[in-house]
Amino acid sequence: MPPYLVDTNFFIQAHRTGNPLDVAESFWKKVKELADAGKIISIDKVKKEIYGSEDELKTWCEANLPDDFFKNSTSTISFYAQIVAWADSKRDQFRQDALDEFMDADEADAWLVAFALANQNAIVTNEVSAPLSKTKIKIPDVCIHFSVRYLNPIQMFRELGVRY
Repeated sequence: MPPYLVDTNFFIQAHRTGNPLDVAESFWKKVKELADAGKIISIDKVKKEIYGSEDELKTWCEANLPDDFFKNSTSTISFYAQIVAWADSKRDQFRQDALDEFMDADEADAWLVAFALANQNAIVTNEVSAPLSKTKIKIPDVCIHFSVRYLNPIQMFRELGVRY
């Protein structure tokens, strides 16, 4: 089974709300164990989003995630082109700023779906489907269109039989 592919918000929301680093040590220990075992991975664009802030989360990631945790996404450029073309075809639905954000080559979302599509990963994200949204293209809605499996962190932990 391919590793789960985690979104930026997997880390950021855990750190900021549900599992802060200074309180939920067992959560972060499990994340490290899963990363070390190759059960979860992410991509370079997620790393860039996390490492864009000089904070405790960046420090934790640098100290605890394996060197090969963040995979290079450039090999999935043909899949990325498909994802961007799909988004571009949705101009009737989405506001221009939503399209611009999603299609920005430095943003992780489209690249995550492209990587998952290319490598048959399931995406782990806290985003929820919002098919009528006009202001943001949500990862689950792109996944649905491209038949990419997605789930939230708790669902992933349950599937892996992880408790913390």
